[in-house]
Amino acid sequence: MRSPPAALAALSALPGSALRCVLAIPARDEAARLPACLDALAAQSPEALAGTAVLLLANNCRDDTIGLARAMAPGLPFPLLTVEAVLPPGQAHAGGARAAAMDAAAALLGEAPEGVLLSTDADARPEPGWLAANLAELAAGADAVAGAVLPDPREAALLPPALRRREAAEARYAALLDGLAARLDPIPHDPAPAHGTHSGASIAVRLPAYRAVGGMPLVPRGEDRAFFTALARIDARIRHSAAARVLVSCRLDGRAGGGMAETLRHRLADPEAPVDDRLEPAWAAWRRVRARHALRRLRAGLGDPADLRIACGLAPRAMRRILAAPSFGLAWEALQAAPALRRQVLRPAALPRETALARRLLQSLDRAGLSPAGADGATGPADTPLPVAAE
Repeated sequence: MRSPPAALAALSALPGSALRCVLAIPARDEAARLPACLDALAAQSPEALAGTAVLLLANNCRDDTIGLARAMAPGLPFPLLTVEAVLPPGQAHAGGARAAAMDAAAALLGEAPEGVLLSTDADARPEPGWLAANLAELAAGADAVAGAVLPDPREAALLPPALRRREAAEARYAALLDGLAARLDPIPHDPAPAHGTHSGASIAVRLPAYRAVGGMPLVPRGEDRAFFTALARIDARIRHSAAARVLVSCRLDGRAGGGMAETLRHRLADPEAPVDDRLEPAWAAWRRVRARHALRRLRAGLGDPADLRIACGLAPRAMRRILAAPSFGLAWEALQAAPALRRQVLRPAALPRETALARRLLQSLDRAGLSPAGADGATGPADTPLPVAAE
């Protein structure tokens, strides 16, 4: 796939080697929504837009997404590069489209060691400070930034009330679990306020880190989570930024398989379908974060491996293999296969009970003076024992 000559001519208007960022947007039949996305990008600060190009990959379209983009290009305050592609059936999904778009964007940056790749969705609307917030997080030392996504309020208001209530309940519970993690295992490069979301609607990554993990995983769904998992395996510094905010579509008629629309339709059809798989019962989340903190200390030469081994139900040999892993990310991934840390399915009906328990756990930590890292410099409970029972 190649950018059209007109797009390359627009890129050549950048002086010398001024291109520092390329924002990749995959799009499929998004002529109705793409203008709002491009207008939102045009509203980013001029300082952030300096040296930034946007690459739109229109794949398998039946509408005039590409024509509309090219018509808007002359009036935008950044070069808009357009690529038409017909992805084969095995790649014509959300993950395949994002991988193709980001690979094309990476090719434009060449070997620039300071190059930055970003991605959002064609039906998303980044808030005005989104680009500047991403660049600021990278300048502060992050290798990659996972931005915060918020549902488009106009579309959310059109969802069935039961689905709105469920989404709101999950969001409240997720925020409580994020608060527990910030207190129990504070991470210096990812201080509070942070979140646990990994969404293709808001990704920023240094070019060397993107290439170090082999690019965007070519999977049909969950490519965003798989990408951040790959970055974690090499101990990339991932910042979960509350300042890089994007409004995302919550319509039910999404174009790409594996996207949010598909998830919402499934939940509408089956109200008792499990909640987001990153969520789990409160005590299980407590145990998981405490185990992560204990592993982090062991990797730094602190603590007794037997404590973590017994708490997680591991044999001595398995614990030694985990501690010998070449990166913390790989060690943590291996530890999570331990019997005590296996994921538990959480159903919507259990959310009120687990939410109340998570609030009580947070209150107990606050009474103990364990504020989130970044709020007052607290470093978390380094020596409190791991819980081994559920309650």
